[in-house]
Parts: sequence; C-alpha cells; structure tokens
Amino acid sequence: MQEIRYEVAERVATLTIDRPAKRGAMTYAMLEEFTARIDEAGHDPEVAVLLVTGVPGSFCAGIDLADLAGRSPDERGAVRSREIPALMECPKPVLCAVDGMAVGMGAEFATQADLRLVSTRARFRWNFVHRGLVSDTGAGSWLLPRQIGTPAALRLLYTGDDLGADEAVALGFAVSSHAPEELPDAARALAVKIATASPFALARTKKLVLDGAGIGMADHVAATREALAECFASEDHAEGVASFLERRPARFTGR
Repeated sequence: MQEIRYEVAERVATLTIDRPAKRGAMTYAMLEEFTARIDEAGHDPEVAVLLVTGVPGSFCAGIDLADLAGRSPDERGAVRSREIPALMECPKPVLCAVDGMAVGMGAEFATQADLRLVSTRARFRWNFVHRGLVSDTGAGSWLLPRQIGTPAALRLLYTGDDLGADEAVALGFAVSSHAPEELPDAARALAVKIATASPFALARTKKLVLDGAGIGMADHVAATREALAECFASEDHAEGVASFLERRPARFTGR
C-alpha cells in the first residue's frame, strides 16, 4: 500500500503515513495495513525500535470521514476491537515524529507512543466530543492524563482545542521541538540511540512502566524482581557485562 510505507535500517523500523493530499487521514484499509506493520515490527528480531511518522508537513488528520460514512456502526467499531491499542501493545519502544496536524485518531496514535518529537508546526487535537464520540482508542482518556496531568488532559478533551508544539514540550507531552527540516534527523538519531540498548531489557522496561500505571507498589516491585531475574539469565545481560569489561560496543541479540 503506497499510503503506508515501512522500512527497517539500523534496527529501527520506520512506519510512514504517506497521504499528504488528505493530511494523512486514514481509510480503513490504511488502518489495517498500519496495524499489521506495527505487529510486524513487534515480532521482528531485527527491529529494536519503531518510529512512526508522516511525510513533511503531514501526520494524521484522523479517520477519513468519507470512508467512515459508508460503514455501519458495527463496522466502525470492529477495527478498534483490540484489547490494547497496537502501538501500546508493541513490545518495542515506539517513537512518534509529528510534523503537522495530529487530529482525532492521529492524536491517539501520538499519545500511544512512548516518546514524541514534534516540529514547530505540529498540532494535536482530540476533537472527539465534537463528533459525538469519546477518545476512540482510550489513549486520550487513559494515557494522556498520566502524561500531562488530569486538568490539562480534560481541557483538551472537553474543548477539542489544539495543543501546539511549545505547549506540548512545556507539558512534557513532547520531548523536544525542532524546525520542520530538522525533525526527521532528530527523531532518527534518538531512535538509533535507543536501538543500541538491550532489546531484552527495553521490552521489559516498557512493560513495567505501562503495567505499573494500573497496579499497586507491592505488585510492581514483585513484577520488577521477576523481570530482573529474567534479565540476569539473559544473553543480553552477559553481553552487556562483557562489552563493558572489554571496552567495546555491545552486540545485543534480544535473547
């Protein structure tokens, strides 16, 4: 599918929404391909990090309403029937680089990512209440308050107002803001840097952080001990120690 591009280099999978004429609005066919590629990255041992982005000046303006209008209510909800949104379920670190509008579903995609980098022209808009809907993947209502605080999240969800690049950084929603022409290199540099770490440890770190939002401290400590025991027994841990002692870059395998 030309509108959804996928490539892997330097252990980074880049998933690009390429439909600038519609500002990245997703048809149901695009969404199925997008989700399949996320799953592919999650299961590929050659991928350590997933980077989601759009083409210059564009990210995702939500679902294509022309495509949506011809579908029954059951069809409209079926594509969102996964228990956990795909980007959150992906065991690999997920970065999102936004250069343009991230509206509705596009804002949800960005919220589902672990880290967000933006250009100065990025705008996020959770406009679901103006379509008679709630945040459609649950990311806006579950993740966003944890990322920026409940009052700030509710203001955006209630009003549908835009969140610009500067405020996104100030609230901690985005890690950094860049000139549009500098964003791709900045996002790739961060993705490649993260990809040098142990995939085995990265996956467990992501799971501990996301699961930790819904459990008590004692349960979280128990889960941490279990993950740490797995890490101690892993080939990646042995390689991490050996590379330090031998003063060389680590060659992690994710095992």
